[in-house]
Amino acid sequence: MRDILRTGQISEQLHALPNMKMPELWALWDQFFVHRPARPNRTHIESRLIYKLQEQAYGALPSGTRNMLADYGARFSKIKTAAPSTRTLLPGTTLLREFDGHKYKVTVLPTGGYEFDGQRYKSLSAIAKLITGTQWSGPAFFGLKGKKA
Repeated sequence: MRDILRTGQISEQLHALPNMKMPELWALWDQFFVHRPARPNRTHIESRLIYKLQEQAYGALPSGTRNMLADYGARFSKIKTAAPSTRTLLPGTTLLREFDGHKYKVTVLPTGGYEFDGQRYKSLSAIAKLITGTQWSGPAFFGLKGKKA
C-alpha cells in the first residue's frame, strides 16, 4: 500500500512540472542542484527534475548500471565529441612564444590561471587574443595542441 501511495505522489509531481511557471521550476531545481545550466532550456530542466524526483523516491541507479549505460553511449552514439584534454600544466611552468618579432612569456599560476605582463588571465586564449588582436585557440597559439605532455 505504501508503494502505491508513493508512486501516486511521484506521478502527481511529475505531471505538475509542465504546468509550473519558471520561477517554480527554478526553486525546485535549486533544491537538487548547486548550479543552474549555462543555457537553460525548459525541456532539459524538466527532464533533469523528473530524474531527480524519481531518484529521490526510488533511489539512484546502481553504479554498475550507470557505467554500462555510459559505455554503451560512448560506443554507439552517433554524436562524436573530442576526447577531453588530459594535459595539465604545473604551476610555475613558463610558456614562451615569438610573434611578429616579439617574445612573449606566460607563467602558469597555482590557481589555474596565467600571468602575462604582470596581469592575471583565466585562459591562454585571452592572452593569445591580446597578443595577436584576433581570436585564437590559446593552447594552439602556445604550441600545446597536438603534442603529448
